[in-house]
Amino acid sequence: MDSKRFTLGEALTLVAAYLGLFVGLIDANAVNLALPAIRADLGGGISGAQWTVDAYNIAFAAMLLTSGSLGDRLGRRRVLRIGLTAFVVASVACAAAPSLSVLLAARAVQGVAAAVMLPQGLAIAAAAFPDPVQRGRATAAWAVAAATSAAIGPILGGVLTDTAGWRFIFWLNMPVGLLAVAMTRRLPESRDNADSPVDIRGQSLAAFALAALTLVLVEGHTMTPVWTALLAVAAAVGAVGFIASQRGAAHPMLPLDLFRSRRLSAALFATFAMTFGIYGMLLVNSFVFQQQRGATALVTALWFLPMPVSYLVLIPFVNALTHRIGPRLPMTAGLCLMAAGLLLYALVGPHARIGLLVLSFVLAGAGLALNTGPAVGLAMASIPLRRAGLASGVVNLARLVGITVGVAVLGSAMATAGAHAAMMIGAAVQLSGAAVAARWGREASATTSGSRREVSHA
Repeated sequence: MDSKRFTLGEALTLVAAYLGLFVGLIDANAVNLALPAIRADLGGGISGAQWTVDAYNIAFAAMLLTSGSLGDRLGRRRVLRIGLTAFVVASVACAAAPSLSVLLAARAVQGVAAAVMLPQGLAIAAAAFPDPVQRGRATAAWAVAAATSAAIGPILGGVLTDTAGWRFIFWLNMPVGLLAVAMTRRLPESRDNADSPVDIRGQSLAAFALAALTLVLVEGHTMTPVWTALLAVAAAVGAVGFIASQRGAAHPMLPLDLFRSRRLSAALFATFAMTFGIYGMLLVNSFVFQQQRGATALVTALWFLPMPVSYLVLIPFVNALTHRIGPRLPMTAGLCLMAAGLLLYALVGPHARIGLLVLSFVLAGAGLALNTGPAVGLAMASIPLRRAGLASGVVNLARLVGITVGVAVLGSAMATAGAHAAMMIGAAVQLSGAAVAARWGREASATTSGSRREVSHA
């Protein structure tokens, strides 16, 4: 296999594998810009807007690990096709939702469908390109797909919200999703661990713990102290029960031995910190620009565009840099740059000159480029290839938990203390991620040259 470039057939394989990711992330980024319009149409206040995001993310995060393992067992292409089909059906339900409660239920189903489809693309690519150099390039292509969706999603959401209405964001998923289903015909089938059973107990405990935690973070400031404390205890009990179930299970959903690798732990925490701050920033900025600055959804998206464009432009340079020096320093620098972007936003305030806010978006986008590919590549390289579906699920779980908790925490902080406090919290979490990447990522730099070659090309 030519390690320098992909053939046309290999490139089409990557397009088919990642189109589900592209559809899912465009939807997620577009919906962020439509939240004020959804609130105006269906009600629910700030917490309703948070739940429009988190109903999707909780279901997504709770199902990711099981879905990744299902692909390993049942066939990754087959599970991808099932997920894409369910995503299209759930999107139609979102588009037709007559009330907020129906929309949230449909968003939860959409999240389950996204969890079923998204891990399969990265796992299919890992299985299709076992050569470390080609796999690194395939991971970089994953980052490009994510960056492109981040650039297109907000603009698409703004255009559709301003011209046709927020429901058309979901209607659009139908033709694109059906195209993605058709393209999966060309994908090779791959599977491992075909005889392993599904960990129902672990799945149930994970979903319960995450839902209880998000409920505390989103609604805790509106509840009585007793209810808040009870839910917090329930979340803790669910988390402890999940860990205990994984220790004792013959076929655990999340094998805890994976976390003996500091490389993996550093990559996952860096991914969590990254999405915690960035998606919280998206939520805060969407409301600030549309409600406090009087901007339309489209204008808000256009002002935010420098972030994904910076991300997209820098990916090739980051890939080359990581090839030379390894993932630790790019990850650390990326999280610091993202934190600098959030701190600048916090210091100048949402009513500052637009140039200063755009600079904060550019810093955040540059940080995303430096962190995303290296962190994903490091995580995937830390888990055996035969567990590619699980590896992809773990990576996406870190992303989704970061998004879910970030939206809940920063949205609540904005509602109670203002945008300044929300951005400061996001920056603090990202700086803690930089510290972990700098310290635990050292192990990645000290690995054998063969391992480093595999990681650094991501």
